[in-house]
Amino acid sequence: MPAAAAAGIVEGMTRTSQRIDALDVLRGIAIMGTLGTNIWIFTSPAGPAGVMDALGTTGAPETFLRFLTNGKFLALLTLLFGVGLELQYRSARRRGTPWPGWYLWRAALLFAEGLIHYLLIFEFDVLMGYAVTSVIVAYLVGRSDRAVRWWIIGVGSVLTAVIGLLTAALLAAPEPRADGAAGAGGADALFAEGSYADQVAARIDSFAVYRLEAVFIVPMGIVLFLLGSRLMRAGVFEGSDRGAALRRRLMLAGFGVGAPLNLLTSFAGEEWFLVDRYLLPPLVALGLLALVTTVAHRLSGAPGPMRRGLTAVGRTALSCYVLQNLVASALCYGWGLGLAAHLADQGPWWPVAAWAGVCALFTVLASLWLRRFDRGPLELVWQWAYQAPQRSRREPAREEHGPERERAVR
Repeated sequence: MPAAAAAGIVEGMTRTSQRIDALDVLRGIAIMGTLGTNIWIFTSPAGPAGVMDALGTTGAPETFLRFLTNGKFLALLTLLFGVGLELQYRSARRRGTPWPGWYLWRAALLFAEGLIHYLLIFEFDVLMGYAVTSVIVAYLVGRSDRAVRWWIIGVGSVLTAVIGLLTAALLAAPEPRADGAAGAGGADALFAEGSYADQVAARIDSFAVYRLEAVFIVPMGIVLFLLGSRLMRAGVFEGSDRGAALRRRLMLAGFGVGAPLNLLTSFAGEEWFLVDRYLLPPLVALGLLALVTTVAHRLSGAPGPMRRGLTAVGRTALSCYVLQNLVASALCYGWGLGLAAHLADQGPWWPVAAWAGVCALFTVLASLWLRRFDRGPLELVWQWAYQAPQRSRREPAREEHGPERERAVR
């Protein structure tokens, strides 16, 4: 083999490995970041109601800490789901299998898993919203770039207009009176003192209320799924000059425009909550995606402990996502250790400590698990559930055609 050809193969393998490593690290960061947003819910004695009541009334340190995570890692995770969908689409095209075909079964499994996660663990599960979004985007990902671009512009414009109108309505609304705290006791009792069964029953009773976020998650997901797919095609994860130039533009938009505006609205008051969570964070997430990918390409040699830990979390992302919410619930809620009520007066540093402790736990567990298995525990179950019906359909076909093939040989 000529030396130039061998060098080209090695370089291609290195770039592919770096791209896969970057995706794993990005997923790990996104999973940890989503806990950074949700930890404020877990550590509030009143649960979700307490977090919403605290908007606009927290001190500068807590407001800044919330700004660092609110919406940004949700958007990053959503972009990465779009990248994953693009990889599934490419795999189907290479194999010559129908699309979306079995991918719809993947979406159904994701919805079922999200529903179980919602009912048993966490009110603000995102997996159900991703499942619905993935079905829609599965029929769009293979269309022309022009059609996809118009879908991104159209859905993004409608979402922006809705958020703008709702924000304007919140700004124009009169100030709430201070006598509305009477109803908070039920929420306090539910999360600070209520049993596990009480919380499950509350999630069932308030299903429509807790799932209302899907009104924003699904359209935002359509835009970011399609954007993640097209960024993958544009070479954003490649080590080429084209990929580096694209990443520089994304970092400029994310950190030069999105982050300053998001910081401003974070301190502007609770009326800007929708902008803070669903409008500006996706722009910052694009900068994060570009920055992490650039750093991953520049690193050489054996990965250090931090990179190995993030990669392990990224490879077991689904398991870590569920585990982090389960552990945080057990630490903070009344049916567990009840630390949310006991440490409520410790200021914003108690949620930060809880976040760091939970992240350290599932990072260690993920690293240990991957020493024996190539996927996380939930990922293994999910793979079995996805492949089982396909095997059951192939086996009767082999049995039916077996005698005919045997006669043909004879």
